[in-house]
Amino acid sequence: MRVFVTGASGHIASAVIPELLRNGHQVTGLARSDASAASAAALGADVRHGDLDDLDGLGQAAAEADGVIHLAFKHELMRSGEFMPAVDADEKATRALGAALAGTGKPLVATGGTLMLAMAGISDRPGTEDDQIPGGPRTDAANYVTGLAGHGVRSCVVRLAPMVHSDLDHHGFTHALIQFARENGAAAYVGDGANRWPAANTYDIGVLYRLAVEKAPPGSTFHGVGDPGIPRKVIAETIAGRLGVPAKSITAEEAPRYLGFLASFAALDNPTSNDKTRQVLGWEPAHIGWVEDVQTGHYIA
Repeated sequence: MRVFVTGASGHIASAVIPELLRNGHQVTGLARSDASAASAAALGADVRHGDLDDLDGLGQAAAEADGVIHLAFKHELMRSGEFMPAVDADEKATRALGAALAGTGKPLVATGGTLMLAMAGISDRPGTEDDQIPGGPRTDAANYVTGLAGHGVRSCVVRLAPMVHSDLDHHGFTHALIQFARENGAAAYVGDGANRWPAANTYDIGVLYRLAVEKAPPGSTFHGVGDPGIPRKVIAETIAGRLGVPAKSITAEEAPRYLGFLASFAALDNPTSNDKTRQVLGWEPAHIGWVEDVQTGHYIA
């Protein structure tokens, strides 16, 4: 299968592209700069220059491929506080990819986040793959993708845990939490820190995307989750232990000072199940969990 991968120089792609190649697929990766192109080529992908704003180019690349994995997102906008412009750009790009694949029966694997479930109020129990949200940021794009099942696309959405971690991770939420703890001299959590965040190892996520593009049923949703829910206090204490700083309970009002762009997510409770993902795709997370990974020290170094 010739797979077109957006975000080809990013964290998730650094596991997805090698996994696809090892399993006999060919990959064309979208790269927006010479540096990104070099990174994608080093992984073994053919390179297509472009970005999420080149909607015609996205559509053409999707039409030429046998399947699409959409990983790109304007994370730099999100980190600067411009979440909605990043969301809008992602939805436009997603619709361009979907329109190009309509009626072909080809797969489109898009990306969402499990935190959207918590933002919709699902926290009194583990969120499941069957939980669907009527609309909202990033959810509108996800709903569009699953709806493409009715328009001749073998479409699915992978909801990623907020903390996708490994030695391949250089800019994710784990790094942000560590950076904030260093800057503030304390690893912060809101209230009693009992709220939970799920996590997943990047190498396991690479396998998940490969399985999804190969055999996901049309209109399906999957959870890229290994650890179903780590208490935020445990997350803070793990980081604090590695940095040699205290873990500190803060109020919601103090969160922007201590947690920056993550403040709006800090108190969300997001326990998440991966049962259906494992059953449908035969996916079995096999790599170390978040706490053990941070304790190895590569994040701190």
